[in-house]
Amino acid sequence: MKMNKVKFICELARRDMTINAVAEKSGVTRTTISSIKSGKSCTPVTAGRIAKALDLDVAELFTVN
Repeated sequence: MKMNKVKFICELARRDMTINAVAEKSGVTRTTISSIKSGKSCTPVTAGRIAKALDLDVAELFTVN
């Protein structure tokens, strides 16, 4: 799955969260968070963990085409 990186970066900024903070809160590695932020894909489980850490529905981090 590929998150909308602009939405992801905006949510991090809106919550004033660093990659480290999201990694700690979600249980996802810093490396994975950084890769996603750069536009790489992730598994549905990882997307769910990140969305939960950001207090979002996972669909809010994706663009529907």
